[in-house]
Amino acid sequence: MKTTTLLLLLRDDEILLAMKKRGFGSGRWNGVGGKIEGDETIEQALIRECQEEIGVTPVEYQPVAVHDFQFPDGTSDMQVHTYLCQKWEGEPVESEEMAPRWFKISDIPYDDMWQDDIHWLPLVLEGKCLHTQFTFDENEKLVDTHIHEAPAQMI
Repeated sequence: MKTTTLLLLLRDDEILLAMKKRGFGSGRWNGVGGKIEGDETIEQALIRECQEEIGVTPVEYQPVAVHDFQFPDGTSDMQVHTYLCQKWEGEPVESEEMAPRWFKISDIPYDDMWQDDIHWLPLVLEGKCLHTQFTFDENEKLVDTHIHEAPAQMI
């Protein structure tokens, strides 16, 4: 199972999502993040990926979820460590991989995101910490969902 990161920036009543322009998940709005390289910690990877993808350095962030994604079609299964961030340095800018945009939390474009997002994102935005498991079929369609609230120290 591949370990990856996901970071969502929040300001006032808005959330920053980025349109994935290439690679796995392209054509969908998502947070920023990616795989751990070498001997990086999860937090080091989180910061590096955010800098590379949108030119922002997270300063204050907290873990809110661990998602286990299963892809029976042979795509590598992933464990995604998810964080919310309210303080960062820099302004989000477009990169070769991601095009960031602010959305009102009331107008999150779930129809243009991974199908699991509508199940867990509202819960973490309410302040809940989660451990989830999502299974997708060979067409990237969500086929199974398990969501468990978890104590913050377990995330």
